[in-house]
Amino acid sequence: MKAMLLNSYGENANFEVSEIAKPEVTANHVLVKIVASSVNTIDMMIKNMGTDLPLSPATPALLGMDFSGVIEAVGEGVEGFNVGDEVYGCAGGLADLPGTLAEYIVADSNLVAHKPKGLTMRETAALPLVAITAYEGLTRAGVKAGQKVLVHGGSGGVGHLAVQLAKYFGAEVFATGTGENQKAIVEKFGATFIDFKTEKVADYTAKYTDGGFDVVFDTVGGPNLTNSIEAVALNGHISTTVSLCELDLTPLHFKGATLHVVFMLIPMLHNFKRDVHGNVLERLAEISNEGHLTPIVDENSFSLEQVGDAYAHLQSGKAIGKIVVEN
Repeated sequence: MKAMLLNSYGENANFEVSEIAKPEVTANHVLVKIVASSVNTIDMMIKNMGTDLPLSPATPALLGMDFSGVIEAVGEGVEGFNVGDEVYGCAGGLADLPGTLAEYIVADSNLVAHKPKGLTMRETAALPLVAITAYEGLTRAGVKAGQKVLVHGGSGGVGHLAVQLAKYFGAEVFATGTGENQKAIVEKFGATFIDFKTEKVADYTAKYTDGGFDVVFDTVGGPNLTNSIEAVALNGHISTTVSLCELDLTPLHFKGATLHVVFMLIPMLHNFKRDVHGNVLERLAEISNEGHLTPIVDENSFSLEQVGDAYAHLQSGKAIGKIVVEN
């Protein structure tokens, strides 16, 4: 089969068109003919940093985590899937798991679910990693009806889905960003927009809450975690997707607040509770089928052979929505 391989890592490394053996289905796995795959920030980090990241595959590396496609073969022990089913998942592209920048993938059936009926294959491929991250962050924080939820980075890959899911769970949602494009995205999904460049944390927290937000979902992280701690209510919850930093937790202590770290690659990396991801993806498909979850996909189209351009587009920071590569 055709695959786009990296023979070396680094910002200037190039994907090369290669012919590799088509994988054969194994027990508890499904063989999927890939229709589309999306590019995530973590994919770009692996390409640029290589062995500096402990989860990077050995070269020649087959990257790509998210996919949508059609099942061609079902392995022994697999239940709930049949040949011809349209599916999606996040199942490869790190450690020893071959990725999605190819014509086929053999994926652990626990990491796969039936695709949302109302979305295209292109839209569906944009969902898995970011949607699972958004869902995990909100559910671990216990988001429920009547709460006030603040999403930092509300127009980003994880953020715009977190806004939609928090609304679906019944919360009143606020989201930070800056500029008219980000404002339009946040407001499109029914959240109140907060421009972090013009509004101070103390000011917007006092304006919109009586003592702080019940839940803060921080998709920006790093130094911004201090803003999340300032904005959260007493005994509130913070979920963060970016906690690679040293931080004084004293202010968090005196609020009695909880900090949840979301690292959705754990099931893939450690073969740990993979069925949870499959179940979440099935639930996300249901929410999408009900009309409550739609990803924003960047308008640029990239073929499998143009994956290098897709990565460059993500690195440029000019993408609006998820970048998708189509086979």
